[in-house]
Amino acid sequence: MSLRSPLRHALGLGSAKSGSGHWYSQRVSAVAVTVLGVWLLAAVLGLGSLEHGAIIRFLSQPSSAAFCALFVVASAYHAWLGMQVVVEDYVGHKVGRLVTLIAMKFMFIVAAVTGVLAVLRIAVGANT
Repeated sequence: MSLRSPLRHALGLGSAKSGSGHWYSQRVSAVAVTVLGVWLLAAVLGLGSLEHGAIIRFLSQPSSAAFCALFVVASAYHAWLGMQVVVEDYVGHKVGRLVTLIAMKFMFIVAAVTGVLAVLRIAVGANT
């Protein structure tokens, strides 16, 4: 029988001090994606026509282009946060987890930059 507390076995195994920040970031990004998504849906439905010219005119307006670019960035960030949790929870091998997280982060950054550049290209009229 030992008089030592079981606390010594638990030291160092607790919170990594980043879980609440991650949770908060995911909730804030979810609100941003929801608000911007509702705006985008309402704006597209308000166009009346989904022809190429109507979409080009819509994205040529500075406010529309800015909100669309924000939607792309917020969506990529929110998706990254969600996928990060899935990988951290279900990929057991540490090296595999690290490689997967790095590859996913790169993929989401490329997707966000590509989306923003596409919106900007339309907004400035360089769609030749």
